[in-house]
Amino acid sequence: MPAENETQKVEAVLREHAMSYPGAHEDFPWGHRAMKVNDKTFLFMTVDGEKLNLSAKLPDSKDAALTLPFTEPTEYGLGKSGWVTAHFDEASQVPVPVIKAWIDESYRAIAPKKLVDQLPARGTAVPGPAAKPSKAAAGKKASARRAAAPVKKTAKKVVAKVKTVAKKAAARVKTVAKKAATKAAKVAPAAKAKVARKPAAPARGKRPAASAPKRARRS
Repeated sequence: MPAENETQKVEAVLREHAMSYPGAHEDFPWGHRAMKVNDKTFLFMTVDGEKLNLSAKLPDSKDAALTLPFTEPTEYGLGKSGWVTAHFDEASQVPVPVIKAWIDESYRAIAPKKLVDQLPARGTAVPGPAAKPSKAAAGKKASARRAAAPVKKTAKKVVAKVKTVAKKAAARVKTVAKKAATKAAKVAPAAKAKVARKPAAPARGKRPAASAPKRARRS
């Protein structure tokens, strides 16, 4: 058998996703792959070399989907019912997460309510319980926490030390300021008294009054 090309691998991924829904099965009418539920198709897919074409019913996101450059309303009047067809020339052009969301929307639009009720809340990409993290991933996460613990502890000590130093510095500044204020309060009255004792300077332009002449002593 010839090896699968990349487009066939993408188709296989999308097929597996579609088959994971309750009651899903596949059929090949007219030679095309059709994914069905309760004998009603919710996804058409065809691969031609590297090209992939698919169609899904999108009652909620049809308008948004048709703004994309690779989409168009599905032919044969299905476009009026919300069906959208996408064309891709190669595997690298296929936005797999988007197509999976389309498959989910299309299945919910076609499947009976009793099957839709078995699904998780809307927006979950893959039906069923969420995958549990591997032991290796859990081990890496635990190792990361252990490695981060000493760093966190050291950082905490540094922050505490900085706070202590800052507190002591603030106390010293407060003490020095208090001493300076006390000293200024003591010096101010003395300086004021000294200024008061100093003789007043003569008015400008006037000579100081001459002192009375001393009397001569009689011999």
